[in-house]
Amino acid sequence: MPASVDDHRLAAELADDAGRLLVALRARLHSEGAPGSVIKAEGDRQAHVHLMERLAQSRPGDAVLSEEGIDDPVRLESDRTWIIDPLDGTREFSEVPRTDWAVHVALTIGNRPAAGAVALPGLSLLLSTASPPELAADAADPLRMIVSRTRPPAVATHAARALGADLVEMGSAGAKAMAVVRGECEIYAHSGGQYEWDSCAPVAVAAAAGCHVSRIDGSELIYNQSDPYLPDLLVCRPELAEQVLAALASFED
Repeated sequence: MPASVDDHRLAAELADDAGRLLVALRARLHSEGAPGSVIKAEGDRQAHVHLMERLAQSRPGDAVLSEEGIDDPVRLESDRTWIIDPLDGTREFSEVPRTDWAVHVALTIGNRPAAGAVALPGLSLLLSTASPPELAADAADPLRMIVSRTRPPAVATHAARALGADLVEMGSAGAKAMAVVRGECEIYAHSGGQYEWDSCAPVAVAAAAGCHVSRIDGSELIYNQSDPYLPDLLVCRPELAEQVLAALASFED
């Protein structure tokens, strides 16, 4: 059974509400002179509590996997599981006034993303499957590949060289994936060090917008697994998928 219209709307509402909470929290803590460690911890905690309470009220029969929660194996028996990252890009959130942080809310049905929303509260933006955004008409020349600002994966930098693409650095995984959707870059490739909550909502939104989404070997992204480690991801414009996958496959570790 596909996600309902209400599921799409709920994902968007939850991500937006949590984002507003985080904006107000960060402003208050920063004005009080709180250190970055406190801003990070309180952001993670308060957004998690807010989302878990709202999901318990709105979807009491559904399972939830949250980066900030205790993993309940009952989710593996559920056909409907919400996968959330209450604050993606915690480091960037603590570095006022950075805007490359996000809130991820996604619903999986049968292990596939069925509805999702990514809030970019620092930019006052919400992208969701409730109203899928449209890709820009054309790719830039040269291409732009977005990577982590702190640990760009070697396979991505290799592919960028092979494609003649410029590298663009950014924080949050959600912000990077949404940069493809928003036309700020054409390719986001990551390898080594992500979990299901890092990519599930961004993948739902990017796919709804018409992007290619897969693992970097081209295989399908499967969610709500017993081990939530899902280390690699490719989000790119659909017409570039074949050549980007070939460039990634040519990498020799």
